[in-house]
Amino acid sequence: MALFESLSDRMNHIFSKLRNKGKLTELEIKQAMREIRVALLEADVNYNVVKDFTAKVSEKALGEDILKSLTPAQQIVKIVNDELVALMGSTHQKLAVSDRPPTVYMMCGLQGAGKTTMCGKLAVYLKKQGKKVLLAAGDIYRPAAIQQLKVVAKNAQTECFEMGQIDPVKIAKGAIDYALKNGYDTVILDTAGRLHIDEKLMDELVRVKKEIKPTEILLVVDSMTGQDAVTVADTFNKTLDVTGVIMTKLDGDTRGGAALSIKAVTGKPIKFSGTGEKPEDLEPFHPERMASRILGMGDVLTLIEKAQNAFSQEEALKMQKKLKENSFTLEDYLDQLNNMKKMGNINDMMSMIPGLAGKMKGNVQIDEKQLAHTKAIILSMTPQERRNPDIIKASRRKRIARGSGTSIQEVNQLLKQFDMMKEMMSRMQRGGLRGLKGLKGLF
Repeated sequence: MALFESLSDRMNHIFSKLRNKGKLTELEIKQAMREIRVALLEADVNYNVVKDFTAKVSEKALGEDILKSLTPAQQIVKIVNDELVALMGSTHQKLAVSDRPPTVYMMCGLQGAGKTTMCGKLAVYLKKQGKKVLLAAGDIYRPAAIQQLKVVAKNAQTECFEMGQIDPVKIAKGAIDYALKNGYDTVILDTAGRLHIDEKLMDELVRVKKEIKPTEILLVVDSMTGQDAVTVADTFNKTLDVTGVIMTKLDGDTRGGAALSIKAVTGKPIKFSGTGEKPEDLEPFHPERMASRILGMGDVLTLIEKAQNAFSQEEALKMQKKLKENSFTLEDYLDQLNNMKKMGNINDMMSMIPGLAGKMKGNVQIDEKQLAHTKAIILSMTPQERRNPDIIKASRRKRIARGSGTSIQEVNQLLKQFDMMKEMMSRMQRGGLRGLKGLKGLF
């Protein structure tokens, strides 16, 4: 399920009814506000947050300028968008960096929230920013926690510091000393979690904080737990004064209520969201982009960032040259499929495109299994066949189908799609975006 899909569908349904009415009466606006309130509550948004949010939107929506406007529905969408952005923190809050290395990020949270995994994801993210990152194993209670962090560090291609099951304060201090001696400018400290909040856990975290004075205390919460996540965040914040929140599993079957409630309840910003299982599946949390997704208006900036991470400038220039020379081959097609896969779930990416957002349940849905079949077919071809598909006649198609575990019909379909793609690219080179009319047939 795409992020906030259910809430987004409800919001779009509410606004579509408003758009069909031209000028709006006060009664129609009040009815829409009631529906928005129900939609937010069903998305598991905190009751007091919903009450405050709808009061603010209603006050602005019932203003004289809106009621007399020729496009009241559009203006109400803008008001809801602005208030959603404000609710989630207005702008992205970057991580603080210490002016005296190492910068120390203390990670805390309950067991099962994904804290240890998130240490690795944050390490990968920071390494891309040019940081030299050390992971430190401060969870001495959970069985195999230290070993898990070692595996996470290996996947993140960085080092894990550990001192066994001794006092966590000594481990934290030891990690900072080790970082200073070995040129690490950033330390990510994995602390102990519990199945529930208890006094012993909090006392230990307070001792660690007091001793090492971390640059940031980042609370990892599981968005799947809904309002429980908000309660956990509020409790940790009151004890530790956390500096930011990282939401995990936002790619899962989550209604989104925690993401919409945490800032309002705790006063602390969501800084990152986990959007998948891979080490690189960590996104900075941008309130304005998230609001745009909720309202079905896409998220072009995040899509561009994902593309920039997946495609190097050299690859982009090489592709541009091939398109200009009309020398695009099945090998290039395979490269593009692999790069698209690096960007994450393809249907989620499509939902970030304005105009397609909110319509992904229809025939624009892309079957990722079909993309796997496409790759298998191309990999079953010889290099010569990939570079010159015109030579692939009946006997070769039969061999390729057998080698890829697919049917001759699927091989034929791929070759037809490839011809369509080449034609579309050729038309785009000549006449711009009208070539995109062929997009639907490519998948």
